[in-house]
Amino acid sequence: MSLPPKPVPRAPRVSLWRHLKLFRADILSAQPARIYRAWMAEFRTPFFRSVLVNDPALLRCVLKERPRDFPKSDRIGAGLRPLLGASVFLTNGPLWAHQRRIIDPAFERGRLKDSFGAMRAAGDAAADRLAPLADGRAVEIEPLASHAAADVIFRTLFSIPIEHGTAQATYREFHAHQRSQPLLNLAAFVKGPGWMPRLHSRETRATARRIRGLIAGLVAERAGRIEAGDAPRDLATRIMTTPDPESGARFSREEMVDQVAIFFLAGHETSASTLGWTLYLLATHPGIQERAAAEAKAFSGAFSELSKLKLIRDITRETLRLYPPVPMMVRETTRPERFRSRALGRGTQVVLSPWHLHRHERFWQDPDAFDPDRWSREETKESARRAFLPFSAGPRVCPGAGFAMAEAAVLLAALLARYRFAPVEGDVPVPVAHLTVRSKAGIRLRVTERR
Repeated sequence: MSLPPKPVPRAPRVSLWRHLKLFRADILSAQPARIYRAWMAEFRTPFFRSVLVNDPALLRCVLKERPRDFPKSDRIGAGLRPLLGASVFLTNGPLWAHQRRIIDPAFERGRLKDSFGAMRAAGDAAADRLAPLADGRAVEIEPLASHAAADVIFRTLFSIPIEHGTAQATYREFHAHQRSQPLLNLAAFVKGPGWMPRLHSRETRATARRIRGLIAGLVAERAGRIEAGDAPRDLATRIMTTPDPESGARFSREEMVDQVAIFFLAGHETSASTLGWTLYLLATHPGIQERAAAEAKAFSGAFSELSKLKLIRDITRETLRLYPPVPMMVRETTRPERFRSRALGRGTQVVLSPWHLHRHERFWQDPDAFDPDRWSREETKESARRAFLPFSAGPRVCPGAGFAMAEAAVLLAALLARYRFAPVEGDVPVPVAHLTVRSKAGIRLRVTERR
């Protein structure tokens, strides 16, 4: 069985101009192969200095022990602000803490059951939508995965299906925005004052403006229903009615637009990426697919039985290891530091790369192989603890991590119980980093119904 595809790394030495071009086009293929076995790598430009960190002790320091000393870097955030504003994904310090105090209660473990029915409905709807295409033809999987993930978000956030007019329009605009917005723009390389132009494309600015307008309409409608006392108890209502336990303040409508934008980006884009790559990996590993299908058929659909989808959960973990939706996270030093005997000045960019960490040769056996059963073996436990960061870690861990894992299991079970997926001969997807890790030219699979 051939290994799952990964980008061809760049040559060990390239010019600065070539490196910057590679970074802007695709940060995955812009890295040399040595990073898959190095504890740390350094990159210097005339504009900034960065270190990519794989050392577990340094990761623990940055994410868990001293997270306030390493806030999120605005070099990445500058490219996302037209859409995300001052969302919790981009903020730091007291504002971030205020936002998390309001958001976290909505995603507490005990609350997952409240969203489970909406997840199941979205899974069933995704399986129904696939039926007309399940005749063995080559099917583009990524749009179907995006559609299903968007349906989950709209059903759990606002209690509306993807077929709702506003939901459909928002979904279309997000798809256009994802393709128009590179992960890195000018501000990622040249950090200047707030008034400095960020050179976002006209399409990026336009799609961001339209998306925020559509979200603002949904938020306004929900605010009216909350005031009238007939709002459903979904995620939007819970977040909009939760006060900060320290200040008593609730999100304003503009603040809620920011948060819904990141919920959609984080919950839709990342879940769609994971589902698309999972189906491809199962298509190319039919033995594992059949085992997972048997598990899916035995699943009653009850929330109490979600924990029985053990293989499907491990398949999702293995997909997140090989194709983490967010391939890199960037923090910034706020004071002089010393990493592995190397002095770092204030403002140094600290890159934490799940993409390289998850395939690191010092942590994982057969790091490029798709092996869901590794998660049941003892030697994987230590690697998972030290080198598995699909949802980050520490205080800034994704609040929706449990939600995302449950969503992945429900959608995958709904699809595998009804359909068999097979690869298209000679059609191998090439992973690239847009806002999330997607295939450069899509993922095509042959789909047939199980009899």
